[in-house]
Amino acid sequence: MEYLEEHYPEHYDQRVLRTLQRRVKQWKALNGPDQDVIFRQQAAIAQQGFSDFTHPDSPITIQGTPLKHLLYQFRLAYSGWRSVTVVQGGESYAALACGLQRALQQAGGSPIEHRTDSLSAARNNRQNVWTDAYGELCAHYRMQPTRNNLGQSHENGVVECANGSLKRRLSQQLKLRGHHDFDSIEAYQAFIDQVASKLNRRSHSRFTEEQQALQPLPSHEAADYQTLNIKVTRSSTIEVRRVVYTVPSRLIGERVQVRLHHDQLVLHIGQQQALTLPRIYPKPGESRARCINYKHVIRSLASKPQAFRYSQLRDDLLPDDNYRQLWRHADQQLEAREACKWIVTVLRLAYEYDDEQALGQDLLVHAKAGKFATITELQARYLTSHQPTLQATSTQHELISYDELLSTITGDSRLLDLAQEVVL
Repeated sequence: MEYLEEHYPEHYDQRVLRTLQRRVKQWKALNGPDQDVIFRQQAAIAQQGFSDFTHPDSPITIQGTPLKHLLYQFRLAYSGWRSVTVVQGGESYAALACGLQRALQQAGGSPIEHRTDSLSAARNNRQNVWTDAYGELCAHYRMQPTRNNLGQSHENGVVECANGSLKRRLSQQLKLRGHHDFDSIEAYQAFIDQVASKLNRRSHSRFTEEQQALQPLPSHEAADYQTLNIKVTRSSTIEVRRVVYTVPSRLIGERVQVRLHHDQLVLHIGQQQALTLPRIYPKPGESRARCINYKHVIRSLASKPQAFRYSQLRDDLLPDDNYRQLWRHADQQLEAREACKWIVTVLRLAYEYDDEQALGQDLLVHAKAGKFATITELQARYLTSHQPTLQATSTQHELISYDELLSTITGDSRLLDLAQEVVL
């Protein structure tokens, strides 16, 4: 149209645009190049299972905190039966392995072929080979790994179209529920399972037929984690995927095996499990993050409280906003050294106290009212009242009883020697 307007302005203008478009479309249909043809497939029973990740359209919160997550969906091609798993972080191998194994356990068997799109968790796209971990996972369940051609999302349509129906149904169920907040991730997963179960009612008879033809599952699950070996630093920290985590100071200098799941880190010393930590991901736009638990280092910090003020982890050592406000009050009202001692004492009390949150709220109320307790008053008010009371369960023998014991065994020199050694 622009060409015609430029060269023949007296004959053509925007009023004939629709006519030009219609005629070009007609010309392409009669004389244009051949187009790609989609060959619709006839699904074979128990032959194919499809996996994909999708971003939920509906925002979800856990006790008011936004949950950054994906939904992993597995679907059997023949019956259309599906399984949906909430996964944290990105499209990692741990997330894929966790969701896939959960789906196969729910289905009660595995298909002959497992298909994905070009997931980096499953395939090294530069070298055009499957990753070792994913290859071993498929071999464990006797599934042949396959993928659709790059840019041809319709080849993964069995699960791609299911993502849309899932998100629409999820949105409707959340509206009926009245809110998007859940008490825990487990409660949210149970809600997702209910939504998937309702969708699966449509394919119940075909799934019952397909389920009988699936391959039997192995006796045990494959590893759904990646393994890292990391040495604990002198700061009682480890760094995993650009995130710094604190660990108990007794692990300093140890080389720990970290089993990296999509939602947690499990630390092992040799074959013994030592610790489980929640997995943290950097926020959008940030490249690094921290997961700091003051309880891991509070005993060392209590012995040198002045280290608190300029610690790189200072703000992260304070467990919530109440304690951050307490630190600001202490820093403004006390001398610098005393402020450090005071806040470290508060953290030590929080470690020993039954309810960390209640303690922080109580102290903040007193601080705002101008009742800034001294360290001695804090210990008297909160620590002593929560110390366990040890009650004696036995009484001390009278010393004369030992003489009576010895007098009864003087006839046996060996028993006498042994009794004397015990007394000594």
